[in-house]
Amino acid sequence: MAAPDDISGAWRRAVTAELCWTGPAGPAGIPVVPLVLDGRPCAALPAAHLDTADTLTSGRAAFALTSERHGGPGMVACGPVEVVADADGRLFTEHLLAQELVKHPPTRLRADSLMAQRENWWWLPRVVVVLSRVESERELPVRSAPEDAVLVRPPLGPGTEAEAAEDPRVDVVTADGWPREGTDPAWLRRLDGAPLHGRGERAFLFGHRHSPDFERWERWHRAGTLTGGRLSVEEAEGEPMGEVAPFGVLERLRNHRELVKACKAGVAALEARQGTGG
Repeated sequence: MAAPDDISGAWRRAVTAELCWTGPAGPAGIPVVPLVLDGRPCAALPAAHLDTADTLTSGRAAFALTSERHGGPGMVACGPVEVVADADGRLFTEHLLAQELVKHPPTRLRADSLMAQRENWWWLPRVVVVLSRVESERELPVRSAPEDAVLVRPPLGPGTEAEAAEDPRVDVVTADGWPREGTDPAWLRRLDGAPLHGRGERAFLFGHRHSPDFERWERWHRAGTLTGGRLSVEEAEGEPMGEVAPFGVLERLRNHRELVKACKAGVAALEARQGTGG
């Protein structure tokens, strides 16, 4: 097992990462900007992702690095997490903003000065997910092709390997094709060559790529039941993408309006919870 400071160092150097967990509806995962709080890996989700953050109910998660662009081997670290509702954005602004400014160009546009922060106040409130301690860690292959994906499965449960008994299982896989629901199954292969041993459990797979300016951060996913290496697709969104071009002017304006609306709604919900002691 790598030392926690080694894990935090890799997390600090990376530009993109993945946060994976098992929620009420099954395994889940999202791409995140990797940040470090008091030496611990974390992710600061904008308020627009409040509904997604609400599914982090198990108290445990996997923090993965699978992009070939981070310059090292892939890895995943698992353990208990603390989920902090930062409704006023103080935690993010004081301890995490400087890191995100370096990694995420849209944040530089929205929050690199006090004037920008006042104008884009809706971007600062966050839900911060912190890996409290690393209880298991291992290397992963990196995603090098558009069709490569992060596979998230539920924990194996009691009576299995101790480090896997509670945490989501994370692997990197590929397939010759990614059909949509109601069509032929997808046949998965782990990039490290190990068998998948699917037991009919729920599975969630996703990939992501971003434009050079990060205004477009495209994600695609498939979800369904995994038996052996056969995924019966029950839910699908998007398709694997190669290079992602920046938005045009009209697309950029439309995306900005939608983001502002979603973030403001999330902020209102966070403030309402804070006001009721939730």
